[in-house]
Amino acid sequence: MITASLFPSLFRHLAMFATVVVAAFLFDATALAEGKTLVNVDKAGLAVQGYDVVAFFTDGKPVKGASQFASSYGGANYYFASAEHKSAFDKEPAKYAPQFGGYCAFGASKNKLVSIEVDAFQVVNGRLLLQYDKGIRDKFNKDTAGNLKLADTNWPGLVSSKGK
Repeated sequence: MITASLFPSLFRHLAMFATVVVAAFLFDATALAEGKTLVNVDKAGLAVQGYDVVAFFTDGKPVKGASQFASSYGGANYYFASAEHKSAFDKEPAKYAPQFGGYCAFGASKNKLVSIEVDAFQVVNGRLLLQYDKGIRDKFNKDTAGNLKLADTNWPGLVSSKGK
């Protein structure tokens, strides 16, 4: 039962959460506008090892993309398995692009940049998260909300210190 004495505390927590979310979105827009990006790409500038980021949402599994269906966003090149997936991405790239520049979400929660294994993906609250491996994904999910909050908090500092 929620009593009147809990409302101020609950309101403070909700206000702090909303502030962090808004700050994260504003930082991402500012960082991109200033040319500061941090994206996990290969030597050719290809993100997510050439896998179709839309497929993680639509197919629920990694699907290799093809160079004939390519788009660029946020300093990275993305491949897609179909023209439909490319079109969906082009309409809303921020919706489909991996969080934390395609680096490991658990690593970001520990304030580290860590490579990923594509099979260790997950979609949480509409956000594509990539992880180092499935064991690390399991560790992340022991406190998904807490680890995601830490990753969101740490990410701007990682971009500032490592971004171009």
